[in-house]
Amino acid sequence: QVQLVESGGGLVQAGGSLRLSCAASGRTFSDYTMGWFRQAPEKEREFVAAISWSGGSTYYGDSVKGRFTISRDNAKNTVYLQMNSLKPEDTALYYCAASRIRVLPTTPRTYGYWGQGIQVTVSS
Repeated sequence: QVQLVESGGGLVQAGGSLRLSCAASGRTFSDYTMGWFRQAPEKEREFVAAISWSGGSTYYGDSVKGRFTISRDNAKNTVYLQMNSLKPEDTALYYCAASRIRVLPTTPRTYGYWGQGIQVTVSS
């Protein structure tokens, strides 16, 4: 069992930056691939980014490539999402998730553990 808690969300103007953090507790953090997803009202949950257990491999959704960076600190049991050049369309509830699948998964059903979500709002 892994418990995940997101922090760092909030309101930012377009073009600004935010860094989300996700603190994990429970099982060994480095056993898990970690991912970020987001969900806007009346839309499906969207893959944002994933990072391998070691941090050596990352993968991004097309809409955030070049603007967002995922990273992890296994000593701190924390995964991060640095979001730069934010756009109003990035507004959503952002979720941290953990998966036992080693090949970087991009679909929500492949992640077994989820945080409660944190709101990011980008004003124009």
